[in-house]
Amino acid sequence: MIDIHCHILPGIDDGAKHVPDSLAMAKQAVSQGIHSIIATPHHKNGKYENTKQEILNRVAELNEVLVEEQIPLKIFPGQENRIYGELVEDYQSGEILTVNDAGTYVLIELPSGHVPRYTEQLLYDMQMQGVTPIIVHPERNQELITNPNMLYQFVKKGALTQTTAASVAGGFGKKIKKFSLQLIEANLTHFIASDAHNITSRGFMMNEAYDLIEDKYGVDMVYLFMDNAELLLQGQTVFKEVPQKITQKKFLGIF
Repeated sequence: MIDIHCHILPGIDDGAKHVPDSLAMAKQAVSQGIHSIIATPHHKNGKYENTKQEILNRVAELNEVLVEEQIPLKIFPGQENRIYGELVEDYQSGEILTVNDAGTYVLIELPSGHVPRYTEQLLYDMQMQGVTPIIVHPERNQELITNPNMLYQFVKKGALTQTTAASVAGGFGKKIKKFSLQLIEANLTHFIASDAHNITSRGFMMNEAYDLIEDKYGVDMVYLFMDNAELLLQGQTVFKEVPQKITQKKFLGIF
């Protein structure tokens, strides 16, 4: 299993604080059947800045430690970019790290409470650079919960999304779990990832999420998400079903 979103690099954001924390996370990941992790430290979120070269260096260091400790896990480079107006310019100048430095996909984080007005234009501009944006954890954005048609438009116009395993499994509450399942049903998400920060309050929960998805939607849906993670890591084209709108009359019982 491949986890495409994880804060396992030590001491650079709100994930692992020290190398022992990273090793504890690595062991938990392996126990869940994860053999590869894309490390995605926060960048430009108002608190942390982790540029491309620093992340590449930190990934190489952690991989050396994992080999020394004989933990069968491989770390690949990534970056969780909080959306901001100069993101395209910073990509052009080499500050933004694409997934596995392959120049194909980039992770984009929205603020939790709203969707900036320039989001659609920026997602388009990134695609014009030959890079496909992946919106991470859209199920936890309050404006998208209220107006899921906005996410439908982003996906229809070429963006991808990644839903958090803990959201699917109910770790963020019933409302976010229900929205996460609606995203799956409407083909509005393309990856399941842990977004793990530690082994306690923000662990991996990948098995729990996949077990629930298999029970509700069948094993083929699980394979789709797993295959997409592998294609993403390889920089290849992922599987996309035709997106559907989430009808508001059924949505969370609030309309």
